[in-house]
Amino acid sequence: MANGNLIRAAGAHDALGSALAQQAGFQAVWASSLEVSASRCLPDASVLTMTEYLAAAANMQKAVDIPVVADVDTGFGNNLNVAHMVREYEAAGITAVCIEDKVYPKVNSFAATDHELLPVGTFTRKLATAKAAQQDEDLYVIARTEALINNKGVDEALDRCYAYAEAGADAVLVHSKKKDQGEIVEFLDSWDGRSPVVIVPTTYPQWSADEAEKHGVSMVIYANQGLRATIQALRDAFRTIYDDGTSLGVENAIAPVSDIFALQKLDDWLALEA
Repeated sequence: MANGNLIRAAGAHDALGSALAQQAGFQAVWASSLEVSASRCLPDASVLTMTEYLAAAANMQKAVDIPVVADVDTGFGNNLNVAHMVREYEAAGITAVCIEDKVYPKVNSFAATDHELLPVGTFTRKLATAKAAQQDEDLYVIARTEALINNKGVDEALDRCYAYAEAGADAVLVHSKKKDQGEIVEFLDSWDGRSPVVIVPTTYPQWSADEAEKHGVSMVIYANQGLRATIQALRDAFRTIYDDGTSLGVENAIAPVSDIFALQKLDDWLALEA
């Protein structure tokens, strides 16, 4: 990002998903709180603990050579919790954390419920605490605003992101639930460039990475497409196997066992034993 190159990140919840994202060419992996919680069949509503989210992100980072950007929701509590979070994630080798400006406990941005925001001053103190707590100068803190999710408008999103950048955030993430990129483009056209901007085009998938880059976006996160693809693929495969009474109907469409061995780096492990 410092070199002006667009970073594309794929959402994942485990080491296997992270390895597949790296194979596909993504420059980073997003340790999605939605994916991690969904993998446990639990809601993305501050139900899991920091320890559980950290364990998932750490396993992901061990499996890949690209950075893991950890979705840490609201920071798991107050400013002291944020300081503890930063030090623990740093110790696990995580490259970046993304903190959002909603009130704890939070609910996923696309859930039909209230998404109350913290006062700007409260959240900027949280960001300043995060930056003061870091030991490694390369730790990247992304400040995420849910102003557009909460229907506060582009001006509110801009004001908040300016304040967050001034508080020390290394980048800002502006999130939208609209079906097109209109309000994101409006934000970008008004943004003064004081820090990189991250977007998550979940609800406006028609907007390409190239177009986003032309408008000044520094990072695009495809936050949950992998999980959604996995759910559909498993549902279809399991249903076919059950209905047919045999797996023959899916064998040509699924990975061979040798592919699993390759992802496990089995040959490397056997060489160690030898």
